[in-house]
Amino acid sequence: MADLFSSFGLKSVSLRNRIAMSPMCQYSAIDGVPGDWHLMNLGARAAGGVGLAIGEATAVSPEGRITPGCTGLWNDAQTEAWARIARFVAAQGAVPGIQIAHAGRKGAARPPWEDGGAQYEPGDARGWQTVGPTAAAFGGNLTRVPRALTEADIVRVRADFAAAARRALAAGFQWLVLHFAHGYLAQSFFSPLSNRRTDRYGGSFENRARFLEETLAAVRAVWPERLPLTARLGVTDFVAGEQPFEESLELVRRLKAGGLDLVDVSIGFNTADRSATPWQQPAFMAPYAARIRAATGLPTAASWNIRDPAVADELVRTGQLDLVMLAKSLIDDPHWAYHAARSLGREAPKAWLSRQYASGL
Repeated sequence: MADLFSSFGLKSVSLRNRIAMSPMCQYSAIDGVPGDWHLMNLGARAAGGVGLAIGEATAVSPEGRITPGCTGLWNDAQTEAWARIARFVAAQGAVPGIQIAHAGRKGAARPPWEDGGAQYEPGDARGWQTVGPTAAAFGGNLTRVPRALTEADIVRVRADFAAAARRALAAGFQWLVLHFAHGYLAQSFFSPLSNRRTDRYGGSFENRARFLEETLAAVRAVWPERLPLTARLGVTDFVAGEQPFEESLELVRRLKAGGLDLVDVSIGFNTADRSATPWQQPAFMAPYAARIRAATGLPTAASWNIRDPAVADELVRTGQLDLVMLAKSLIDDPHWAYHAARSLGREAPKAWLSRQYASGL
């Protein structure tokens, strides 16, 4: 029986345990180029024992950033900077992964520590023209009205995802995540809360799913079969008017048929209304992941309010998750994996720690 501390193999990649560092935006890049902060952020968790360390939502184009400080993978300088980080993560025994993304209508925003992350006003040189499936602002403090993408634009964005995937491979990443969640471009195409198109990319389930399926196909064509191709997908918004869960389930089936190897089950975040989201419930997305895993046979991961090692271990033991994605827990304790093993009475493998640290314990 698998548990939190057993290895996990997917394609040709083997993780030393089922603990993964979830992508966490740092808003600290310069012109999309990651720097020392990003090396420290991912490197510390790799040295602390996680099996998989995934880089933050990394834009496939300048307009695909959330903020001016977001990382990118659209030029050589960014690729070279990421390569340094991927090499360091791998040298610590963790698998280096990266999430590629397009922010869509939620782009052109300030970092969260400036004015709560509100979007720059039109005319402010720090912002840019956002895009989306429909010319409708997100709401809340994200008030910029995006330009609705034409079909020619969609072809270009699809090519941007494929190009970013090639750069991720060149940088040495062994695990690729497509960001199909959190109200960003792909998710906003799938959700009826944000997609009001009347062409073949809007309306019916088949049409709303088309952007995601085509983007996966474009990336699948350039990403090696030997390496995991995964996606983070928002399967519910916890609000009225969202896509039925059965549609999310059917989309996962289609993505699996298109070559997806694992799905990280998350929230849609297609509206500013989050009042019904069960934030206080531990691992509240795990039941959705378990249903998807049982119905499709696709390996699953999930995050959101997973802090207790016993809860994380139980999620794997009961077959709800194949990987446990951690964010805040790893901010609080970069050596969470090592300490979790000790707290559950397991021999904490010193091999999960850097030799510099392990030699002192």
